[in-house]
Amino acid sequence: MNIIIQSTLKTLQKSKTLLDSLNDDDLCDASLAPYYSSIGSHIRHILDFYDCIFNLNSDSTIDLTARSRNKDVESKCGCAKNYLNEIIERLSIADFDMNGIVEVIDDLGLGKTKIKYTLGAIFAQANSHTIHHYAIINYILKGLNISFNDTGFGYNPTTPKTITLN
Repeated sequence: MNIIIQSTLKTLQKSKTLLDSLNDDDLCDASLAPYYSSIGSHIRHILDFYDCIFNLNSDSTIDLTARSRNKDVESKCGCAKNYLNEIIERLSIADFDMNGIVEVIDDLGLGKTKIKYTLGAIFAQANSHTIHHYAIINYILKGLNISFNDTGFGYNPTTPKTITLN
């Protein structure tokens, strides 16, 4: 299995651990300022990104603006777990040419644009995107006083570790 997919699966395992520790009320609580987003909305957003990659069309185009945005994933842990497991299963069995060129449609703030990527690059971006959203989720967890025991959650692997001197 490709190292990018292995890394992605390791990163997504954190979603599984998180979802196992939450209830539906925690998942959809959007009471924290300033953005009033929920853990569930970030989980859904993460998984939608991967789903868009899997919806690669016959023209080798991935449309990141065509997200499913299933509200049940944002509010029901069971639905979120099912969606996560579906993404993990698809990643586990897929055989991607990571050097294959794809055209990615995205909106960078000035309307839709097309960008050439390799499949490896879009999967690497998806993994970094996931970690970025974990950082936001970590902020929400702290603000809602929800304990989640993963000291690396939301930190990029290249982030320097704080050294404690005795």
